[in-house]
Amino acid sequence: MNYLAHIFLSGDNDLLKIGNFMADGIRGNDYLNFPEEVKNGIILHRHIDTFTDAHPIYRKSKHRLHEKYGHYAGVIMDILYDHFLAKNWGVYSDERLEDYAANFYMLLENNYNILSEKAKEILPYMTERNWLVSYATIAGIEIILFQMDYRTKHRANMQEAVVELQEFYSEFEQEFTLFFEELRAFCLEKIN
Repeated sequence: MNYLAHIFLSGDNDLLKIGNFMADGIRGNDYLNFPEEVKNGIILHRHIDTFTDAHPIYRKSKHRLHEKYGHYAGVIMDILYDHFLAKNWGVYSDERLEDYAANFYMLLENNYNILSEKAKEILPYMTERNWLVSYATIAGIEIILFQMDYRTKHRANMQEAVVELQEFYSEFEQEFTLFFEELRAFCLEKIN
């Protein structure tokens, strides 16, 4: 799962959302330096990643990409799954995706002082390019994958994964839908 899913799976708790959003940039016990609810968001993020990586449906989706993209297959799959969340946003939320994204960006701006350095670095790019909304289109996914590929040491041409996305679109979407229901239930249990 990538940014959109992690934020969404945090429910209505703003500090949980912030922690879940910036968790990838927090190493080891560094999470202890944040306010309690932000710490809980970081922990939730780690639970989501563990659940996702071990889940047979997610692994089936990721397997389609593994031969061509190697260990980047998981990174790509997380973004593709966010595509299906964004594309089908109305199924999961009554709030328009555009409004949800704008509110989240404002939340980050209003809590800038508690953000990690990595979160502070990406915030301008995220808001300027409206990453959360751009997940909804294949063109947006291609741009995001290109940008991610550009930041890696060994170019994997991740943006080319839109070919597999289009080729196996219905399979990926069906797998996402089944998987996401289980993940939502898992997160609700963890939050409670």
